[in-house]
Amino acid sequence: MNERASVPQPVIRGHNRPWWRQLIEHVTPTGSGAGGAAFAETLGVPVLALVLAFWLNPLDPFFLRSQFAWVWLGPVLVALRYGPVPGLTGSAIVFGAWFLFGELGVALGELPKLYFLGWLITVMICGEFSSLWRGRVRRAESVQSYLEQRLEYLTHQHYLLRLSHDRLEQDLISRPVSMRDALVSLRALAAQRAAADEVLPGADDLLRLVAQYCQIERAALLSVNADGLPDGRTTAWLGSPFDIEATDALIAFARERRGLAHVALEDGAATDGTRYIVVAPLADMAGRMRALLVVERMPFFALQEETLQMLNLLLGYYADGLSASALAAPLRARLADCPLDFAFEMARMWRVRCESGVASALVTLQFAPGDDGRELMAQLARVQRSLDVVWRVDREDGAYLLTLMPLAGSAAVEGYRARIDNWLRQHRGAGLDETGIRTRVHMLDRTEPAELLAQVLGVRNGR
Repeated sequence: MNERASVPQPVIRGHNRPWWRQLIEHVTPTGSGAGGAAFAETLGVPVLALVLAFWLNPLDPFFLRSQFAWVWLGPVLVALRYGPVPGLTGSAIVFGAWFLFGELGVALGELPKLYFLGWLITVMICGEFSSLWRGRVRRAESVQSYLEQRLEYLTHQHYLLRLSHDRLEQDLISRPVSMRDALVSLRALAAQRAAADEVLPGADDLLRLVAQYCQIERAALLSVNADGLPDGRTTAWLGSPFDIEATDALIAFARERRGLAHVALEDGAATDGTRYIVVAPLADMAGRMRALLVVERMPFFALQEETLQMLNLLLGYYADGLSASALAAPLRARLADCPLDFAFEMARMWRVRCESGVASALVTLQFAPGDDGRELMAQLARVQRSLDVVWRVDREDGAYLLTLMPLAGSAAVEGYRARIDNWLRQHRGAGLDETGIRTRVHMLDRTEPAELLAQVLGVRNGR
């Protein structure tokens, strides 16, 4: 396989655009809001300040003889809101107004150079302050968004774990497989996307699994377009096929709410005249709707909150697997034995690094060959932080534990090493150095995940 296929190509911006569009993007920093509105504020606020100054104090619009030059509030506000370049633009407008007022007959006298220089420096300081803190806010928002995703994912997993234990106690005799087997099967179905170019890989198996756990008798799984309407690319049936009415009230309600809908809803407009029992969208963690599950027949007593929650969770787990498989596909194409969870988290952390500049750490622990080294690796893998993702590799030259520490710097890495060292001293009577465990630390900041893991594996294999 060509290794270059997994490396994203650089995107060249700014070509084939009109000159006025490039001027607006240069004057208005990226991420400061709508480009047109920001550009209008950059020009309008200083002009408004000048108009008010000329109206309130026509003999001295620049407030040279006052205790404070109120006219400069316009450029200062622009610099605080958008940064140094828009602030300079506003300052240039005020400076140009000096000559304009002179042409209008206002007796301004000689050009006060120190006056303009002092306020220009003030505007630049405000702009640099704004630029610094907007960058910090963007990084904090990126980290917060990632942490919220992780919290939602962990909450999802916790609920699945509790529900699986309840179902295992109730249905152990009647059902041949457990919830754990179902989740493993769903992940395997979603992982087929890397090997087969399918919109909904394993759709028939997914329907059979959903029927087994949710007692569905007749249903259809339809791939949808960006508007949530069936596009006809993939259709899987459970039971005999039936007609799908895209304008059905329950389907329209589920598409509009982007959530599961059923005939027991209290909203009469959603269930009026519908011929279906349940309609459930398949939406991944990015909010993209991938498919619709339309249920036409299921037992009356199965239509309860627990069954609907189970259905929603199974479909969400499958959709999240599709998203994870697509994001991790370039890395797994180069390293086929890399677990899906590890590859997905590496790719997501690289995206966070590119978007916000926050790096992550990859720590490699090398153990001695033999059963003792493998047993010690398995024990240390169980004492990781809940935020960390591990990959256990067993080679002829020894066992290796790769730990990805999201959003971790040097302090977090040292804390991780100290925690492992304390655990070894408590359970083995010796620390990292005494037990012969080799430690390597790599930061996920400049090298792409696939290349970084290839380098780590190459060093380990002695190539």
